[in-house]
Amino acid sequence: MSSIVQPTRVLLDPLDATSAAIEARRWFWPLLLLAVCVSASGTAFSLRWDAGPAVLQELQMTGKLERMTESEISEEIQTASRKALVAGIAKGVFVMPFLTLVLAAALWVVAWLFDRSAPFGQLMSAAALAMLPIALYHGVFTLCALAQHSLTEARVMDLVPSSLAVIGGLSKKMEMVLRAVDFFNLWSVGLLGLGFSSATGMRKDRALLLCLVLYVLFIGVFYIGLPAMMAGGPGGPGGRGPGGGR
Repeated sequence: MSSIVQPTRVLLDPLDATSAAIEARRWFWPLLLLAVCVSASGTAFSLRWDAGPAVLQELQMTGKLERMTESEISEEIQTASRKALVAGIAKGVFVMPFLTLVLAAALWVVAWLFDRSAPFGQLMSAAALAMLPIALYHGVFTLCALAQHSLTEARVMDLVPSSLAVIGGLSKKMEMVLRAVDFFNLWSVGLLGLGFSSATGMRKDRALLLCLVLYVLFIGVFYIGLPAMMAGGPGGPGGRGPGGGR
């Protein structure tokens, strides 16, 4: 029972509980909780998602809408809902555990670069424990989604308002960047820093600063750099500046 309760204490008492959980290499239960919560949120989304507008828009853009009957359109909408269900469960069962493993590997590389050593099991625990706020977010999202009569893709983005993107009157580029300044993400970064400190012996303030810098770099690449490249880059076709989102 302690192996289950100990990791969840990290959310309430991160300074003391993180070190104990890292030393005990508690990664399985946090990872299982993450998989369950993400799968649940994906399921809740698929059950409440109104796929009709999105499917009609896609069919209209591809020019297929005029050639399809009402029954075929209805079948396309049902298929889209089923795909959303499968994708949501797959994200929880496969994608999130894989990303946690990648994060643990990245921590190992960072530890090597800073001439620190730690057992991979402890780094895996640090990565899994850092995902607990993300699991909590998906748990809250699941409850909020099930409380809705129906959901649109635009509504999903702000169903759990936890980022600075709730500020109104922003351009799409700025809104995309501010979505990264998210309470649950920053909470996760903080836990990652504490876990990395416990695993490697690095001072807590240095580890927290290091993880924050890495997160800023992550934002720069995935929220600014890649969207600009996909848009054609500065000077290219459709080129634009930073912009692009959880």
